Amino acid sequence: METLGFLMEGFAVALTPYNLMFALFGAFAGTLIGCLPGLGPANGVAILIPLAFALGLPPETAMILLTSVYAGAMYGGRISSILLNIPGDEPAMMTCLDGYPMAQKGRAADALAISAIASFSGGLIGTIGLIMLAPVLAKFALSFGPAEYFALFLLAFATLGGITGKNPMKTVIAATLGIMISTVGIDISTGTQRYTFGVLELYEGIDFILAIVGLFAISELLFFVESRIGGGRKKMNVGKLTLTFKELVSTIPTQLRGGILGFISGVLPGAGASLGSFISYTLEKQVLGKKGNFGEGDIRGVVAPEAGNNGASSGALVPMLTLGVPGSGTTAVLLAMLISLNITPGPLMFTQNADIVWGVIAALLIGNVLLLVLNIPLIGFFVRLLSVPPMYLLPIVTMVAFVGIYSISNSTFDLYFMVAFGAAGYFLRKLEIPVVPIILGLLLGPEMEKNLGHALVLSDGDWSVLWASTLAKSFWLVAGLSLVLPYVVGPLLRRRMNAAMKESPTSD
Repeated sequence: METLGFLMEGFAVALTPYNLMFALFGAFAGTLIGCLPGLGPANGVAILIPLAFALGLPPETAMILLTSVYAGAMYGGRISSILLNIPGDEPAMMTCLDGYPMAQKGRAADALAISAIASFSGGLIGTIGLIMLAPVLAKFALSFGPAEYFALFLLAFATLGGITGKNPMKTVIAATLGIMISTVGIDISTGTQRYTFGVLELYEGIDFILAIVGLFAISELLFFVESRIGGGRKKMNVGKLTLTFKELVSTIPTQLRGGILGFISGVLPGAGASLGSFISYTLEKQVLGKKGNFGEGDIRGVVAPEAGNNGASSGALVPMLTLGVPGSGTTAVLLAMLISLNITPGPLMFTQNADIVWGVIAALLIGNVLLLVLNIPLIGFFVRLLSVPPMYLLPIVTMVAFVGIYSISNSTFDLYFMVAFGAAGYFLRKLEIPVVPIILGLLLGPEMEKNLGHALVLSDGDWSVLWASTLAKSFWLVAGLSLVLPYVVGPLLRRRMNAAMKESPTSD
């Protein structure tokens, strides 16, 4: 009953006309961003962070806007997967297997409609799971001491590559680079300058908002210019909606299984929506066996991955809100936004900033309804967007990033720094070094250092305090396994995903 009361308070926050307007805008903008191949939710949220600051939005409104963009981008990723056989982002890759064959058979409208409904079901299941699990986990986290938090942050870095990570060592290198960057500035404990090189702007450290917009948005724009500049794609014919009520009802078990599996995978730090999409599709294929025509346009092959990745997107918010540890790349960006708003994510947030937490959760429920309403009648508009040449879209995105960053500090130095991070992100991604671990290092590095210092002070310099408690030992053990398992499980999972793609008649 207590949780229900908090949720009602959250609805009171989310349903104000002002917040509802930004939730609608965020859902619409997120879908636009998601349907453009390659951008994805993390880049979408990063691009709109400067806009939130430029508009001077209050914390709850800014978070409602960005979580709506997050949810919308997860919806939008399916559009290019179905129509072009090009995933809008990595989690939407599995949707290509049956979505594109449906489009080739003249059922593109049906695939888009049922995938929107499946996204709604998965998002709804994930949000309900978030409502049930987050308060319980937050109460449990109140028992953590500095040693447990240090071990937890170490676990976050260890699981960051996820079991789908291509090269765990590159993930470790990127995370180390992020921690190193986080040490720039004046040490709050000793007052010592660290790596400032006499530059006054570096005394307060490097603003992670600059790093996020640069590493995500600007580097993505550079990739966009390199690979997609030129004319737009030809206009796609969606066709008429012929989906029957019987077909819709037959997918309900698939929606439930996909949403639950996706939520579980989202809660696991480092696993994310890609795993949720894959295991949902794989399980459905095994459950139906010969009854299904997977890879040939089976409607349940569209429903399963969409329910899975949208369930995972809500699940990834659980560790972020309760422990201050992001469950995915996009939640790492959202975590940065919270910190920049002087809000400390973690168990105390549920009491000190309950209006923001429950406002965001309520906005997710409202956002799912708005997205379902937007995605079915406006599908023609989103499809036409795919035919717009990037040369018209790039200037708008660039303008939002530059104006937003400048409005935060009115400093041209920050603009140069943002561009520098963008160039660095571009070259790092060329070397296949992920940028999300760098962001996580920037975010968690200071907290990790602070908790290490507190633990050593309380133990009079005894380092064994870091693994003295049973909980800390558990975190250390899981962290160790997380560093080893990607070398075993990661290649196996990638082989299975590649095999699934090759089995599809539509794969190149």
